[in-house]
Amino acid sequence: MMMKKLDKKTSTYKIDLSSVEGDGSFQCPKCNLNISPDDESEENYTILDTKVVNDELAELVISCGKCRSTIKVTGFQQSSDA
Repeated sequence: MMMKKLDKKTSTYKIDLSSVEGDGSFQCPKCNLNISPDDESEENYTILDTKVVNDELAELVISCGKCRSTIKVTGFQQSSDA
């Protein structure tokens, strides 16, 4: 799994979902909390921002519910309707 720490001060990380095995779940790079796209309760994470390009989700910025790290999630599957 590809993870990069982007900023030391605010604990911002980047995760590329195209390199994540399975259902898209991944662990917070800082505290290892399991973050799943199926979890809609917002107990484990909070959505801070979304970036949409051509009506497709390009980037999701979330905050870990445990350690409050900011995680930029990219690499969403694009539809093949183009």
